[in-house]
Amino acid sequence: MLQEYRFALPPFLSFTPEEWQNKGHEYDEIRDNALGWDITDYGEGNFAKKGLSLITIRNGNVHDPRYTKTYAEKIMMLYPSQLSPNHFHWNKMEDIINRGGGELMFRLWNADRADEGKLLDTDVVIFRDGRRYTVKAGSEIVLQPGESLSLYPYYYHEFYVPKNGQKVLIGEVSMCNDDNTDNRFYEPLGRFPAIEEDEAPYRLLCNEYPPAKD
Repeated sequence: MLQEYRFALPPFLSFTPEEWQNKGHEYDEIRDNALGWDITDYGEGNFAKKGLSLITIRNGNVHDPRYTKTYAEKIMMLYPSQLSPNHFHWNKMEDIINRGGGELMFRLWNADRADEGKLLDTDVVIFRDGRRYTVKAGSEIVLQPGESLSLYPYYYHEFYVPKNGQKVLIGEVSMCNDDNTDNRFYEPLGRFPAIEEDEAPYRLLCNEYPPAKD
């Protein structure tokens, strides 16, 4: 899909596992800020139904003052029938963009800040490519290629591709991303899956880099 929609990637995303063994501290920003390839089944073992493929291209770090970027960017992909499950962020604001392919479906709810595990049955304010309007909680929102949604903290959101749809290339432009401390899933889920390595990896994932070579 990246080739089809002419979305070029930075050179570090083509490094092989063998090449990473020889990379020094000049690449610490990649290691420390979890840039690179990523994939998840949210710990449920059914990637075809609940899963996401993604690449973090750039990111700051709210825990490390050496890194002063206040923003992040990702490119992602969903297959038909795949769902990114319901969650919100305590701190991160983000734009999710349909970069190409089929329709991308969203459902949004306001979180109850007094009881974060509760979805409020209140209207949700939608910010969509310069348009502001409201929808009923849980209403289906359809993003065509080129369209985007702005998602604020405490906005529960899930997105998916219909079974009879086409795979979608998805962009994310956001504040700094911290997947370890800033995801609140509606149902308890894991973010980084366990992987059974039954063959040599083609690329290392963003949490698999070896230490810098001195």
